[in-house]
Amino acid sequence: MAKNDNNRLILITNPGSSSRKYALYKGSEVVCNLHFEYEGKTVVCTLKKADGSKKVLKQSFKELTSTVANLERILTEEGILGGMTKIDAILARIVAPGTYFSEDHLVDEECLKQLEIAKKRAPLHVPVVAGEIEHLVKSFKGTPVIAISDSEFHNTRPDLMKYYAIDTEVADKADIKRFGFHGLSVGSVVRYMKEQDILPEKLIVCHLGSGSSVTAVFDGKSLDTSMGYTPLPGLMMATRCGDIDVAAALRLKHYLGYESDDSLEKYLNKQSGLLGVSGQTDDMREILKLRDEGDKRGTLAHAMFVYKVQGQIGQMAASLGGVDAIVFTATIGERSDEIRRTVTQKLNYLGFALDDAKNIADMPERHTNIAADGSKPVYVIRTDETDEMIRQASAILDELK
Repeated sequence: MAKNDNNRLILITNPGSSSRKYALYKGSEVVCNLHFEYEGKTVVCTLKKADGSKKVLKQSFKELTSTVANLERILTEEGILGGMTKIDAILARIVAPGTYFSEDHLVDEECLKQLEIAKKRAPLHVPVVAGEIEHLVKSFKGTPVIAISDSEFHNTRPDLMKYYAIDTEVADKADIKRFGFHGLSVGSVVRYMKEQDILPEKLIVCHLGSGSSVTAVFDGKSLDTSMGYTPLPGLMMATRCGDIDVAAALRLKHYLGYESDDSLEKYLNKQSGLLGVSGQTDDMREILKLRDEGDKRGTLAHAMFVYKVQGQIGQMAASLGGVDAIVFTATIGERSDEIRRTVTQKLNYLGFALDDAKNIADMPERHTNIAADGSKPVYVIRTDETDEMIRQASAILDELK
C-alpha cells in the first residue's frame, strides 16, 4: 500500500563539482540535510536535523562518487532510516537542453539513454547530475528515482518564443530551441501567488542569484523567458556572461588560444559575468563593496548587472503588452535591497516605484509588497524550488500506486 503524500520520505539530491548535498523530506517537512565535501584528503559529512542539531561525520571513503553508496548506511546509523522506515522516492533536478528533459521522467533505461545524449549536448551542466542519478539507481534498487525538469514550466510558451531564427526543420531535427530554465523557481512563485490570491494577469518574475533570469508570466503561465538552449544566455550572472555575439565568442576562443569548444564554453560559464568583469569576485555583496570603495571594475560589474536586468524587464513587458506586478526572488532578489532599489530606479515608465523604508526593512513573511503608494505592486517572494519538485514528483508517484 503506497503512503499518502504527507508520509512519503523523499530524498532530494543536489550534486556539485566539489560537494554533494541531500535533503530528506517527510511530505513537505524537512527531516535532515546532509552536506558532503572534502576536508584535506578525507570526505566529511555535515548532518543537520530538523531540530537544529548538527553533527560532522568523517567518512572512510575518499571520493565523492562513493557518497551515494554510503547514504543509506549513514542515515541508518544516525537513526533516521531503519526497520519499516525507507526512502519512498529520490528526486534530482535536471538542467539540460532537449525536448525530452522539458518534462519530468521516472528514471528508466530510456531516461538513462537520454542523459547520455544530454551529456554531449551540455558537458558543463549534465555529467555530474547524470553520474549521480546512475549511482542512485544502482544503490537504491526498487526506489523510484525521478528526474525533475527545470524547464517544464516554460512549455506553455508559443513557438515564436521557443525558436531561434534558424531553419525550423534544422531546429526540430537537431532539437535546438530556447528551452528556458529556473522553471521550478518561477513555478513556485506563481503557485504561491495563486494561493495568496495576489497573482495578476501580467507578471514579471526576476530570479536573481548566482544564475539569473527574467520570465514573463501571463495568466499564470510562462510566456517568455531570458534563458535559452542552455542557462548561459540572457542576463549577466555570477560567472556566466549572458548574451554574447557568436562571432565575439569565436574571436575570444582564438585570442585565448583554446583548441576545443568545451574550453570556450567553460570560460563563458565559469570565468565571466560578475567575476570576469570585476576581476575579483562573483559575489554581489562583494561587488557592492567594491563599488562603494570606488573600484572601477567593481562599479562597472554592478552597473552592467542592473542594466541587463532592466533591459530584460523591458523586453518581457513588451512580450506581455504591459505588466501588472514585478517579483524579485532567489538569493540576490530576496536579500539585496540595493539591487532591488537600483533596478527599480528606471522602471517608473512601467508604473513601478519602491517605498525605501519597506525595501530595507526585515521581511519575515514569505512575501512582501515593497512598492510605494500609487505604484503597481513590487513583491519580494521567497522561492521554494524543493516544494515545487515534491509537488511535481507527486503526480508520477501517484501513478505508481
